[in-house]
Amino acid sequence: MEKTMILVIDGCAPQYLTEETAPDVFRIAGERGFAKEVESEIPSVTNVNHACILSGLLPRDTKVVGNYYYVPETGEEGFIEERGFMKAETMLQAWKKRGKTTALFTVKGKVLGVYGEGADMGLSVQEPNEELVKALGMDMPPAVNSHESTEWILKAAFECIKKYSPDLMYCTNNDFVFHHYGPGTAEAKRQISFVNDYVKKIHELEPDRRIYITADHGMNEKNNLVNFPKAAENAGIDLFCLPPLKDRYIENHIYQEGGILYVFLKDESKEKEFLDLAGSAPEVEKIMTAAEAAAEYGLPEESIGDYVLFAGKDSAFGEVEGERLETSVRTHGSLHERRIPLIAINPEGKEEDYMYNKDIWAVSRKIAEGDGRK
Repeated sequence: MEKTMILVIDGCAPQYLTEETAPDVFRIAGERGFAKEVESEIPSVTNVNHACILSGLLPRDTKVVGNYYYVPETGEEGFIEERGFMKAETMLQAWKKRGKTTALFTVKGKVLGVYGEGADMGLSVQEPNEELVKALGMDMPPAVNSHESTEWILKAAFECIKKYSPDLMYCTNNDFVFHHYGPGTAEAKRQISFVNDYVKKIHELEPDRRIYITADHGMNEKNNLVNFPKAAENAGIDLFCLPPLKDRYIENHIYQEGGILYVFLKDESKEKEFLDLAGSAPEVEKIMTAAEAAAEYGLPEESIGDYVLFAGKDSAFGEVEGERLETSVRTHGSLHERRIPLIAINPEGKEEDYMYNKDIWAVSRKIAEGDGRK
């Protein structure tokens, strides 16, 4: 196990991370690795993809299907922010079992809360460990929803590698900026400049460290929001809609808007009416049964309701007043936010081995088991 860093840029569509915005990263990758586009897992939301990247497995194995949960038998619902939801072993746990040192640095506190088991050092901007911050020679962090939080967590990762050189560093930021600014804007370019500068510094510090840069999901502009539960209520259909994207970071998506819904029918006699309603909604691009979605996207069928609805590229499901709202927001969750970058420096496998963000660990594990290609 060579020393490794995985940097997950939250919400980074490929158009953000380019040779223009990250020239040093692309230069180094050209000399010692590769840069390509891969796919995230579905739903294209944060919790689902961190679970997959960290385990190298599909959601049916991790059992993490969103940022929010619902238990139909009891009606219990809530945010996924703590231990117990992730059911698969993470690479943090696997490396620690083998006597390796591990670190998980994140802007969002929930990432450390859900996936922090196995991390010798854990740090979040949201709930900073003051002792560790002091040991790294850092000032206390800025606000989670700030332009500076990305720079702070990357600097912290660099300082940690310089001082402690953990065998595995897993680092991720917050997609606050990308939710508000598209590719090509000065604000978005500044975020990537932080990535470019600190990855360069880390590579110069430890030239042989494997560095993988990817994303949990992409990001697209949406102009049409539909409140599907309200539309169903107005049509006399009793159901519960679970939006997998829903979380506490409402500054990122004020309407909790996202591109996918899990639909739990409370009255099976209304199934035809539901299908007619969903089929007639211009915002709905694809309707799948839970069994179909589970088979197609590797989801646990028992956790995703009766039907799964996907929104079109310029649409999203949101908690808006009334049934619909025309607006301009940037969000994710649908099939259209699945394309993401993957840049590898000193990769363990061959470029063609990597098709999904979860392959970073999956390929490594296969090679260790003697089934992968070197």
